[in-house]
Amino acid sequence: MGYVYHMVPKKMVGKKLIPLHKLKLKDRNLYERYIEKYYDHAERHKLLKKQVPKLDCMWNDVVHLLPLHPSHVYQSLTEVGVKVKHYLNFYKIPITLLATNQNVIYLYRKRYYQGPAAEISKKEIEWIQHISDYQSLTSIPKDTLTYYEKEHAKGNRFGMFHFIPHILSLGEIDIENADIINWSD
Repeated sequence: MGYVYHMVPKKMVGKKLIPLHKLKLKDRNLYERYIEKYYDHAERHKLLKKQVPKLDCMWNDVVHLLPLHPSHVYQSLTEVGVKVKHYLNFYKIPITLLATNQNVIYLYRKRYYQGPAAEISKKEIEWIQHISDYQSLTSIPKDTLTYYEKEHAKGNRFGMFHFIPHILSLGEIDIENADIINWSD
């Protein structure tokens, strides 16, 4: 069985992962807390208005999921010399829990990426037609490793999931029975 991963939020409403847009309606204060990260870069806030091709929705209308075990991210960052938290928990979510949602893979390839303000190319979005056919990734893309090295050498703060494909799930995800794992394990 394949899995997807989502960082365990410090604070949550209910037992489901919900898109930011829905969180805004349920708990305005918590929503404000979680969108702060979109304002740590001059262009990143534009993601909140970005369209997701094929799903015909906005960036903040979907739940964003990691398609590989987060230990790969932890290991790659520490090998580059980035000081990261040793204890960072993620939900390990069986892909079958996404079966009632519409799901796509955002391939997030460097050659098509034009920055957070640019539109997502339709070439970068692939439907997950049959959830049972989904396979988790087993390694970090080479462009991600190069990005880590360059940004760390410059002394910049940078995104941990840059150029790693994302699963974008339109709907809610029940995580009540999902395992919680530490990315350093």
